[in-house]
Amino acid sequence: MISPVALPTLLLRRVTVGALAAGVGAIAFAAIASATPLARSAALEQPFLAENNIAMNKMMTSMTIKPTGDVDRDFVGMMAPHHQGAIDMAVAYLRFGHNEKLRRLSQEIIVTQQQEIAAMRLAVGESLPRSSPPPTQASPTAHNSSMSPHAMSMLGN
Repeated sequence: MISPVALPTLLLRRVTVGALAAGVGAIAFAAIASATPLARSAALEQPFLAENNIAMNKMMTSMTIKPTGDVDRDFVGMMAPHHQGAIDMAVAYLRFGHNEKLRRLSQEIIVTQQQEIAAMRLAVGESLPRSSPPPTQASPTAHNSSMSPHAMSMLGN
């Protein structure tokens, strides 16, 4: 029998970020779901941190812009990816976190940051991308633009 102390380590060895990103994490998540709450929390920490790091790196890279000479557009060019980073981190929390207050806060972050991205883009005369149905499960690689499909669908464009 595996000790409860060793279980998180064993689960973490089996759950790799590459497997999750490739969509094969379902088996690992089934194993995690049947584990004790402490083991489940420890096993979810690594994939959460990996997804959060992806969001942070994407945000920092996207915030580095070539100045255009237009302060307004440069501000939006840096702030939109910053807000998208907050959205991506909140989505990661919703995928792995359990605290109901933090889950509600994460949902609010997603909505308000999407609205602020749209408002900034409209303020400098940018058109918004066409809307599309929100994904059933967001992933850090699913966002090719700095505005999520969910944000676009909220605007009704």
